[in-house]
Amino acid sequence: MDPQSAAEALPALYRALLDRVAQFDANGQRPAGLRLRAEATRIYSRAWDDGARLALEALLKRSGVAASARPQSVQHARQRGAPVV
Repeated sequence: MDPQSAAEALPALYRALLDRVAQFDANGQRPAGLRLRAEATRIYSRAWDDGARLALEALLKRSGVAASARPQSVQHARQRGAPVV
């Protein structure tokens, strides 16, 4: 099996970050959600490469998203041995 490409992983990672933004908003942490959205959008709107994938994964980790809450496609890539951090 081929590892999941960055272009395949980025939409799921970005969606997970937007879900985290919604959690921040629901918890009354709107400024943190706005900062997270701005950073995620900055990364997502540039080149869809491994650097962007790693940056979005790091942003997810910093935002407090547990590994079990990460997008299914990212978890699946990790199980297949893809370099997902």
